[in-house]
Amino acid sequence: QVQLVESGGGLVQAGGSLRLSCAASGSINTMGWFRQALGKERELVATISSTGNTHYRETVKGRFTISRDNAKNTPYLQMNSLKPEDTAMYYCAACSRPLCPLGFDYWGQGTQVTVSS
Repeated sequence: QVQLVESGGGLVQAGGSLRLSCAASGSINTMGWFRQALGKERELVATISSTGNTHYRETVKGRFTISRDNAKNTPYLQMNSLKPEDTAMYYCAACSRPLCPLGFDYWGQGTQVTVSS
């Protein structure tokens, strides 16, 4: 069964950087990062397919970069120029089929990112 474990969160000042990683095991295809701020719904941050195609939500374009180590099935999220509005619990997610036709099936426990002003 697929297991995902995030790491790399922390407390940083605005303008700082963090790199999130997700240790993954099992058969997976597309992977992604989501986040959920206090009192708000979970939202997509970025996705990366098994072939390297990426997608970002508009508010993080140019600041965040999703990458993937295919040898280890490990997705990363490099976050630069962090803003207070990026504060959220960040979740690694994955699905076992191309293009995630049934959504993301597997989720990590989350890692907290807090950006102070």
